[in-house]
Amino acid sequence: MDDTCIFCRIARSELPAFKLFEDDLILAFLDLHPIREGHTLIIPKQHYPWFEDMPEPLAARIMTVGQRLARVMKAEWQVERVAFFYTGIHVAHAHAHVVPMVHQHDVTSVRYLEDGIEAFTLPPSPGEAALLQTAGRMEVRLAQDDQAGDSLRN
Repeated sequence: MDDTCIFCRIARSELPAFKLFEDDLILAFLDLHPIREGHTLIIPKQHYPWFEDMPEPLAARIMTVGQRLARVMKAEWQVERVAFFYTGIHVAHAHAHVVPMVHQHDVTSVRYLEDGIEAFTLPPSPGEAALLQTAGRMEVRLAQDDQAGDSLRN
């Protein structure tokens, strides 16, 4: 792990996070600047600067957890689609984004291209209370999935 990497510090529980899922290999937690409510990041606990550096079984594990989170998001927010993508722009630690899509351009650059690229800003943080409420809602859905036999805890 990298002592200066913010995601490594979160994985070591040195920094707080609104955790939704954790096992020996990966951690899923709410994004502090969500595109939409429920926007979740999935990281490997071991430091890999870029997603293409990860071993394939680890990348597959992240995808499996992403699929489960997508099902939970669809049920909770009644959306037709959930986006899953890697960007690697702000933190050089491989991380997947899982975002419930309310609008077709939630995860595209259309808005910024129309308004000018200089218009880009991070979405505002909804605050600790709102993130805690969102985490609670998702934890309930994840527990329901566990009871339905869709557990990720092998």
